[in-house]
Amino acid sequence: MSIREEQKSEPAEEYYTWTGKARGWLLKHLPADKLLPQDQPSYVASWIYVFGMGAIVSLVFIVVSGVVLSLNGPAWYHVSDFGHFVNSVHLWSVEVFFITMVVHLWGKYWMAAWRGGRTLTWLTGMAAFLVSIVAAFTGYLLQTNFDSQWIAFEGKDALNASGIGAWFNVADLGQIFGFHIVLLPLAVGAVVALHVILVRMHGVVPPIDAAESDAQLSGEVLLGDGTALGHSPAAQPDANPEQAEATR
Repeated sequence: MSIREEQKSEPAEEYYTWTGKARGWLLKHLPADKLLPQDQPSYVASWIYVFGMGAIVSLVFIVVSGVVLSLNGPAWYHVSDFGHFVNSVHLWSVEVFFITMVVHLWGKYWMAAWRGGRTLTWLTGMAAFLVSIVAAFTGYLLQTNFDSQWIAFEGKDALNASGIGAWFNVADLGQIFGFHIVLLPLAVGAVVALHVILVRMHGVVPPIDAAESDAQLSGEVLLGDGTALGHSPAAQPDANPEQAEATR
């Protein structure tokens, strides 16, 4: 018996406090088999599904290298060989992060990834991309060299023209340092975490041309010969006809 069948067989618990109601909502919409699934549909083996995880792995490298850089100050990498190495890891992690994120977004756009009640999942992915752009911009301002100075004063004019220069002073290194290592990383992390939770709640979006009767959409794992675990080959629409005939 599966976890969901066991949960259905148990009598529904009555929740009368906000903590109990929150627990009931989480158990209903995000059970353990959804949060930490053991298997994935076979179409996840496609390369287009790799780039989302690639962006998350790159983000981990960005955070770890960024913590090391922030603990030693923005000018450390100018005078330390190891600091220069960590700064390079941070830079190239950001490059890989944006490459994989852009490919992930385009791939999901052409797959119409907002289908099946996944609108909020799509919106949080877009929000993560936009907040990451702002975080990357503040990172360029922390290079503490001529490039960062030029970018800061060019950006200052644009921000002043838009009316937000009084709250976001890109020429103030201390303020940008706080934005880059505290506020924006927390924002990116929160949006990405929400995005991943929504993916777990609604499942990975299937290809547009996947049939409703496809075993992939039922969460089954397809074997190499087209059969699904736990079902006979004859019951699967994509099964090998010769195998299906042999089982009769």
